[in-house]
Amino acid sequence: MLDVRQLRHFVAVAETLHFGRAAERLHMTQPPLSQSIIALERELGKPLFARTKRSVTLTPFGALWLGYVQKALGGIDALPEIARRLGAGEVGRLEVSFVSTADYSILPVLVRRYASLYPEVEIALTEATSDIQIASLLDGNGHVGIIIQPPGAALPESLAHSKLVTEPLVAAVPEVWLDEGRIALRKGTLAPAAVIDGPLILFPRRVAPAFHDLVVDYCISRGGSGRIAQEAIQMQTIISLVSAGMGIALVPASLRNLARTGVRYVDLEGDAPQLDTVMVWRRKDATPVLERFLEVARTAVQPLGAPARREQ
Repeated sequence: MLDVRQLRHFVAVAETLHFGRAAERLHMTQPPLSQSIIALERELGKPLFARTKRSVTLTPFGALWLGYVQKALGGIDALPEIARRLGAGEVGRLEVSFVSTADYSILPVLVRRYASLYPEVEIALTEATSDIQIASLLDGNGHVGIIIQPPGAALPESLAHSKLVTEPLVAAVPEVWLDEGRIALRKGTLAPAAVIDGPLILFPRRVAPAFHDLVVDYCISRGGSGRIAQEAIQMQTIISLVSAGMGIALVPASLRNLARTGVRYVDLEGDAPQLDTVMVWRRKDATPVLERFLEVARTAVQPLGAPARREQ
């Protein structure tokens, strides 16, 4: 295996074409330098320099090899800085999973701010339901998930979490229903009875238990049970079904950012259910890119009125 010191010796002689000056540059005496070059040539099986009493020149092989050696040494010299940047979380790969609702609220803010601060970190985004994200993190996959906090349910002890944003649910209503008088608003809000009577469009409980239960509990607390007419696993699909007049959906207020023809978003009358979007990660994961992401997240949520708090 080639010795890096020998490669540096070769480059010094090649760039100065003088053993004495090369030795001075390397802070060594000339005899050990000459022996190092001879040993390198012996290992390569080819001469690197043509020597006379008056001059030193590169052989054709030495001239060709020089560029490769300089490039290799440049890579070696860059390793300490690369190590520093990796340790500081300035380069690398960050894997983030998220629920579809976050795509219209906190996720764009987080990604935009993080990418602006750490442009050389590759961000891998994966949309998944909360249960899949939690299982994936427990299996050691990914770095951080953005999930809907299960109300009253504790996360596994090995996972840390921090609330990102709390927002009320609003009703996504088919515009044609309002135009035809099928439902009416009172002072611009939708009465609980209209939600209870449905029909409702909702996530299946098996894929989004926290969100599903939040909507059903709202109906039960107001004297109904919730008449679920359609289920869909993507928020975009739910809104499309509302647009088609298939029913009403309760969605996070941030879904107002998803404009869709035929859909009107209206506030609920009285106290609306509150949806918590939470960031979750493995407690023992000290990956630098994750630490930087958590720092960004703690500041990014401030403008949304929900200060983040890291759970210990």
